[in-house]
Amino acid sequence: MDEDSIKRLLARVQAGELDVGKAVAELRSLPFADLGYARVDHHRALRQGLPEVVLGEGKQTEHIIGIAERLIESGQNVLITRVAPAVAEAVRERVPALQFAAVARVLSFEHAPVVPKQMRPVAVVTAGTSDLPVAEEATETLRMAGVPFERLVDVGVAGIHRLFSGLDSLSTAPAVIVVAGMEGALPSVVGGLIAGPVIAVPTSIGYGTALGGFAALFGMLTGCAAGVTVVNIDNGFGAAMAVVRYVRALEMASQA
Repeated sequence: MDEDSIKRLLARVQAGELDVGKAVAELRSLPFADLGYARVDHHRALRQGLPEVVLGEGKQTEHIIGIAERLIESGQNVLITRVAPAVAEAVRERVPALQFAAVARVLSFEHAPVVPKQMRPVAVVTAGTSDLPVAEEATETLRMAGVPFERLVDVGVAGIHRLFSGLDSLSTAPAVIVVAGMEGALPSVVGGLIAGPVIAVPTSIGYGTALGGFAALFGMLTGCAAGVTVVNIDNGFGAAMAVVRYVRALEMASQA
């Protein structure tokens, strides 16, 4: 339940369309629903502007189904990350309303189409096409939060001239998410060229001493460009949520 849902509920009570007892019954499950194996947070959208996002990785298929069904029943949008294709297929057999974005490995459901905010698009940049799954996890998260985005793919430092064709849009974007594996140099390059917020995402792509993304992570943490934010390895969701928090803070400040 989000702020708009509560306002609609209270308006129905005020107009005499809903009695107080039934309104209380609807509000009773507002904080969370205890499913035994999970406590589904119904208050997340009210606190943060986005419903609880479910990490599918490591969860039993039956638990993913139960959580998704409960979120849908409560009138919330659904976003489930890190879902293997076989698991996604099994979940969708039971909850066919869920849509699967295969590259991003994300299941989602919208009660109503998410309306993009009226703002310049966030840029999502990848060093190589191998980084696309992590970048697409970020774009799916942005999409469900109503944050518009545009992609700039395969512009890594091995051919840095490819980056410059998109420099104008990067310079005017409210935030830039840069996804890179190997030595993880691209976010520092982007951070040295533009003034806006840069969120760096190291990926586990790379040979040998890339160490499953640790080389990129360490490189980004020790990069030359000041003020670049770095999230965890392969954490496209976390990078997108950093942008969502930033956008929400700007909205709240403009309304104060």
